[in-house]
Amino acid sequence: MSKRVLGSIELSIAAVIWGAMFVVVKVIVDEVHPIQLVWLEYLISLVFLIGYSLIKGEKWHINWPDLKLIFWIGIIGNTISLVAQEMGTGLSNAQTGSVITSTIPAFMIIFGWLVLKEPLDKVKIFSVIIAVLGVVMIVGLKMSGTNVVLGVILLILTAITWALMSVLIKKVKTYSSLQITIMSTVVAVVCLTPFILSDMSSLTSINFLEPKVIFSLLYIGGVSTAVAYVMWNKGLKVISASASGVFYLIQPIVGSFLGWLLLGEQISVGFVIGSAMILASIWISVKFEDNSAEAMLAGDSL
Repeated sequence: MSKRVLGSIELSIAAVIWGAMFVVVKVIVDEVHPIQLVWLEYLISLVFLIGYSLIKGEKWHINWPDLKLIFWIGIIGNTISLVAQEMGTGLSNAQTGSVITSTIPAFMIIFGWLVLKEPLDKVKIFSVIIAVLGVVMIVGLKMSGTNVVLGVILLILTAITWALMSVLIKKVKTYSSLQITIMSTVVAVVCLTPFILSDMSSLTSINFLEPKVIFSLLYIGGVSTAVAYVMWNKGLKVISASASGVFYLIQPIVGSFLGWLLLGEQISVGFVIGSAMILASIWISVKFEDNSAEAMLAGDSL
């Protein structure tokens, strides 16, 4: 199995896990404040991540340029992006969140061009347009919910910061995906802890013995953060930023399907059409990536 195929699988698994998280967050966000929720999920994920690192026998070292990058990854992606997503989803709704975060691939193309000097081309732009239209077909353009304008602004911030984080990860050269995930998560915990300490009542009021709270936190912390982040970071190492962003759009397919299956939400013909459009865009991106790599190898051999 080639590295690009394996990277595509890893990105897809991460996106499926995050798609299910939209439903979980919507279930628990009324009982756990978004900042407390993100802080708790990171603490839980660190238990899994550090344990896995010890079992794997990861060798740690100091590389200051990479550590500076990981610090900004932790601030931008693990802190700002996740808090904005939880708050934005809570203020609007899961469908609105899916539509707005579908702009992430477009931002990844822009940041890939600006930061990594990846070339802009018609195929990548075309595949993103197909994918975004597919998301719109799935969830529509309904913007209902209390404080929806603030929610939309927060979700746009989520898209921008997540795209920038994904591009910055590709600049880290000397640390493994697991190490990047652990260190950026620690940065997020440190950043969020002062907010937690200033409002301990929000934390102590949570009923941690309630099964819904227990399973939601275990999923968000153990699976959605620990497993999915490592998968996503590994996939980003071998798939270009502009192509990998399209995989993020698997989320609304999974979120809409689970919303129908578990929450009784309605799906329409648009779900089938939109899902097919997203999958087609992913195929175009991966196919183009493979063709570009083959062309580069052929050029090198001449």
